[in-house]
Order: sequence, then structure tokens, then C-alpha cells
Amino acid sequence: MSDYNPHPIDTSGVVMDDELVQLTEKLAENAHENWAALRVSQGWTYGTTRDDLLQTHPNLVPYAELSEADKDLDRGTAMETIKAVLALGYQIRKPGAD
Repeated sequence: MSDYNPHPIDTSGVVMDDELVQLTEKLAENAHENWAALRVSQGWTYGTTRDDLLQTHPNLVPYAELSEADKDLDRGTAMETIKAVLALGYQIRKPGAD
């Protein structure tokens, strides 16, 4: 057993405006697309169940076809990444929004 104790960046005080929430969805979809592209490049294909030996996975489908639970995993990662960037003092601005 490991003594690992995760310490993520504290993002509890970060508030995101509507544009950043919309960006979260685009980043979540992109994260899925990157994951799927990697799997496909490694020889994985769609299958109704995950099988590491046969390299099949039920999530090798377009993002829109994922279950909400699976989308929420990607959304959570994207949301926390944006919040971490903001918590570290960086700004995210859409080009031309100045």
C-alpha cells in the first residue's frame, strides 16, 4: 500500500463565467478525441465491453454518443484544469474580447 496523499491545487475559490463553462465542454470533447485517437493509433477498436487483450473499448465513439457519466469524467478534468490555471494567477481570454 502506498503512502501517496494527493494535493491538487486548491480551486475552491475559483468562479468561472459562462464563457469559461462553455470552453469546458469544448475541452472535454477534445480530451475525449485525443484519448480516442491515441487508442485507435495503438490498434484499439470499438467493442461493447472493454477488453485489454482484444483491445476493444465501448467509449471509442464520438463524444456526443458517450453516456453523461462518461462525459462528466472529461468535463471534470477540463473544469479542474481551467480552474487550476486561474488559481495559479493566469488569465484566459478569448481573442478579440479585450
